[in-house]
Amino acid sequence: MRTTGDRIRQAVSFEVIGLLISVPLAAFAFGYSLEKTGVLGLIGASLATVWNYIFNLGFDHTLKRLTGSTRKSIKLRFLHAVSFELGLLMAFLPIIAWWMETGLLEALLVDISFALFYLVYAFVFTWCYDTIFPDTDASTPPDQ
Repeated sequence: MRTTGDRIRQAVSFEVIGLLISVPLAAFAFGYSLEKTGVLGLIGASLATVWNYIFNLGFDHTLKRLTGSTRKSIKLRFLHAVSFELGLLMAFLPIIAWWMETGLLEALLVDISFALFYLVYAFVFTWCYDTIFPDTDASTPPDQ
């Protein structure tokens, strides 16, 4: 199992790198000001950081209980990324509509765009993070 410090490092680095990439892309793609999109990104990153910690802790505990290891196959990494993003999508939608002063349909488009970006980003980031900072408990392969 990862330590609390390691989980915090993972969550914070994930959000900082993600913001540096996603905020300018979203401002450009949707024609919003960089400032308004930046604040939305910070709100989303704060929400996502808390969700990241809670979700990953629960996911790893469940995985360890079911398989005896926290090692993630490609299929499990896909399930992990999709599950994380669906939970965040539901929580972030009303915030986007409120902050960007848009209807729910436009907010949903923005939310889905962020989710698609972060879906790919989460998969790549987590794989890279696990490679750079391996979880010693992940040495036992899961049943595939």
